[in-house]
Amino acid sequence: MKLTREIKTAILVIASILLFIWGYSFLKGKDLFTNYKIFYVEYDNVEGLATSAPVTLNGLAIGKINGIKINESTGKLLVELQLKTDFPISKSSTASIYEPGLIGGKQIAIYPNFEDKEPAVEGQLLKGTTKLGLTAGLADKLAPVQDKVEKMLVNIDKLVSGLNNVLDQKGQEDLKKSLAELSKTMEQFHKASGSINSILDTNKGQINGVVTNFNKMSGNFAKMSDSLNKADLGKTVRNLNQTLAKVDGIMNGLNSGKGTMGKLLKDEALYNNLQATSKELELLLQDVRLSPTRYVNVSLFGKKNKPYVAPVNDSISKK
Repeated sequence: MKLTREIKTAILVIASILLFIWGYSFLKGKDLFTNYKIFYVEYDNVEGLATSAPVTLNGLAIGKINGIKINESTGKLLVELQLKTDFPISKSSTASIYEPGLIGGKQIAIYPNFEDKEPAVEGQLLKGTTKLGLTAGLADKLAPVQDKVEKMLVNIDKLVSGLNNVLDQKGQEDLKKSLAELSKTMEQFHKASGSINSILDTNKGQINGVVTNFNKMSGNFAKMSDSLNKADLGKTVRNLNQTLAKVDGIMNGLNSGKGTMGKLLKDEALYNNLQATSKELELLLQDVRLSPTRYVNVSLFGKKNKPYVAPVNDSISKK
C-alpha cells in the first residue's frame, strides 16, 4: 500500500507540530516525558528571585519556579513551584529562598521533614522561609564596622582640628625648641654613656674583684645557712619557747603574790616593817657615830657617862 503525498505531508506537519511543542516546553524547562507536581509558597519579599530559577533538594535540582504573582487576599507574593514526582516531600516541608553565590542569583531549597510521613499533595501551600545570602550576611556584618569607622573618622577629624588649633605659629616654634632641647639632651646622654663605659673599662679589674668577693660571700652565706639548717634551730626555738613560758609563769606568780618572792613584792605590811627597820638602823648608826661612848665605854678614871640625847631627826620617837 503506497502512501499518498497528502498523507506524507500530514504526517510531516503533525511531527513538526509535536517537535515544536516539545522544543518549546524544553526551552521553558519542562520535560514532556517527566511527571511534575505543582506546589505554592508565600513570601513577604522575593527580591533577586526570578522565574525558571531552579528548586533544589540537598543541592540537587528537582524542579523550577513556574511563576511569581501577588496573592490579592493576603498581599504576599505567591510563588508557583514545579517539582518532579520522583522526589516526594512531606506536608510539613519548608521552601527556603537562599543565595548560592554572588553571581548565580537566588534559588529555592526544599527542606523535607523526614519525621512527617504524610506526603504533600499537588497544589498544597508549603511553608516559606528566607535565609540570608552571602551578600546580605556581609552587609549585616559590615554595618557595625561601618558605624565604628564613621565614629573613628569623626574623632580623627576632631583630633586634626585640635592639632591645627594648637600647632599655630607659636606652637610650631615651641615644638621646634623642644625638639632641639631633646636633641641636646640625647647628645649629653650619649656623652654620659661614653663616660660610664670608659669608667667601667678603667675599673674593670676592681669590678671583677667585687663580683668575685660577692660570689664568695654568697657561697659563705650558703654554707652558713646549711650549718644553721643542720643545727636543728627548730629544737632550739622550742626549748626557748618552753623557757620563756616558764619565765612567764614565774612572773605571773610574782604578780599574783604567790611564793616567798610574791609575798615580799605584794605584802604592804612587810614593806612598811622593812622601811621602819631601815629607819631605826639608820638612827642607830647615827647615834653610834654621835655618841660612841654609849656603846663602847673605856674609862681609865671612872668618868660618868653622858646622859642620852635623842637625835634631832628621830622620826620614830616623834611617832
